Amino acid sequence: MHPKFTTMSKEYKRTLITSALPYANGPIHIGHLAGVYIPADIYARYLRLKGEEVLFIGGSDEHGVPIALKAKNEGVTPQEIVDRYHYIIKKSFEDFGISFDIYSRTSSEIHYKTASGFFRKLYDKDEFIEKASEQYYDDEARQFLADRYITGTCPHCGNDRAYGDQCEACGTALSPLELLHPKSAISGSIPVLKETKHWYLPLDKHEAWLKQWILEDHKEWKPNVYGQCKSWLDMGLQPRAVSRDLDWGVPVPVEGAEGKVLYVWFDAPIGYISNTIEHSPGDWQKWWKDSETKLVHFIGKDNIVFHCIVFPAMLKADGSYILPDNVPANEFLNLEGDKISTSRNWAVWLHEYMEDFPDKQDVLRYVLTANAPETKDNDFTWKDFQARNNNELVAVLGNFVNRTLVLTQKYFDGKVPTHSEWTDYDRQTLDEFLRIKTEMENHLDHYRFREALKEAMNLARIGNKYLADTEPWKTAKTDIERTATILNVSLQITAGLAIAFEPFLPFTSNKIKQLINRPELKWEQLGSIDVLEAGHPLNRPELLFEKIEEDAIEKQVQKLLDARKANESK
Repeated sequence: MHPKFTTMSKEYKRTLITSALPYANGPIHIGHLAGVYIPADIYARYLRLKGEEVLFIGGSDEHGVPIALKAKNEGVTPQEIVDRYHYIIKKSFEDFGISFDIYSRTSSEIHYKTASGFFRKLYDKDEFIEKASEQYYDDEARQFLADRYITGTCPHCGNDRAYGDQCEACGTALSPLELLHPKSAISGSIPVLKETKHWYLPLDKHEAWLKQWILEDHKEWKPNVYGQCKSWLDMGLQPRAVSRDLDWGVPVPVEGAEGKVLYVWFDAPIGYISNTIEHSPGDWQKWWKDSETKLVHFIGKDNIVFHCIVFPAMLKADGSYILPDNVPANEFLNLEGDKISTSRNWAVWLHEYMEDFPDKQDVLRYVLTANAPETKDNDFTWKDFQARNNNELVAVLGNFVNRTLVLTQKYFDGKVPTHSEWTDYDRQTLDEFLRIKTEMENHLDHYRFREALKEAMNLARIGNKYLADTEPWKTAKTDIERTATILNVSLQITAGLAIAFEPFLPFTSNKIKQLINRPELKWEQLGSIDVLEAGHPLNRPELLFEKIEEDAIEKQVQKLLDARKANESK
């Protein structure tokens, strides 16, 4: 049985972590990692290191219009599209050490059953309202047209390739009825207005308790999350359609609803539940229906309204589920001063990064965490990537660990030396570790991962300063006992670094653990003065990191410039 732990004023027994389901119509880029998946992974790894009961849920979001449209354009089925990208995305997450307990998908049989059952329970409780409205219909294709299936002229800027939901030239949000000269993206014919019936979740009915729950009960939420929620609630909530006319998705489980599926925004978050059921069929309810479970959603800022307002309203309408304790959403990551854009190929794709920088997953994890867009948009540049690798990972962390192991190999045959009495400076150095451990815990518990990483790197700086001040290569000539103590302290620091960096740089942490021959370390040992006992054999020293040269960086910058040029000519 795991002990209870406290967060804010509430005690919990376990933590359920979800991360936004990436949309399976393309591969993953660095913006996804920085915004959602690295923060979620850091938190999951940290809690596991502390011995807490954790479940980390992920999966692909595989329904909706863009996937259906892509399939139609390529002349394949939507299932073929999602199969292709689901496996690319899953592989990228595995490559970067995102430690999901399960990574599943919303086209699974379990998900269809779960989402369908969720809708049906709300339907039977009269939690929806039915509404008829006029929507565009393609007589030639014999189907209603989703907003993205309608193109026309933007009434604001005159772009003649605007979509029914947005003009990508001027960025204005549109409704299909605003488009001038609308036509079907399927057949090219002029659509007609036809009546159709849909089900709506009356968010306005939930407005009062949402205001209390968010604005009064969760003032500790990040300012960017709290502010966006307040803005939505201040404007007043409106009913939101939970179904749409489409042939790709979870069918609406109601008689007379043929040709209608659950709207993707309604079906996708239920994927968290269905993936939990798939992982833990026997006891999934303890993760979703026990008040002693802490639920945390990791998302990007474009998903705040769904996870803070819409999904909680769905869970509340059902009546048997817990609500999120926190939704630590990040802002957006830009690339070289410009917004990341998949359509313009202005992105750093993870599968391409792995080809260009094999075995350097932790370098990217480090840079994206150190520069995380936690409270405002931030910028990734290849120059900063190079500088952080060379000046911090190589020169600080890698340098300290390597010097310590090399000196131990040289003077003590690669075994942990026995220490004699510690000086005040030795104790002061080790005490610093305990102080920084407390700082790290405070940051990690409050989702300030950038600050926590900074403190972890400070530990390596303390180690470097300790070596520089004590100069064991000099004392080895005159006082071998003192040298033994210095290197014993340095090796305890090295073990501490393996623990401190495990949530952030799991591959590097494992490598340090392998070098010091201690594969199992726990969070509580961080700052301990006897993690490595005297006589314990170490493995041969190896470099943790290597410098990244100018030509590798120039190649990446050129790749982006080529993408920009190709896009402009297109």
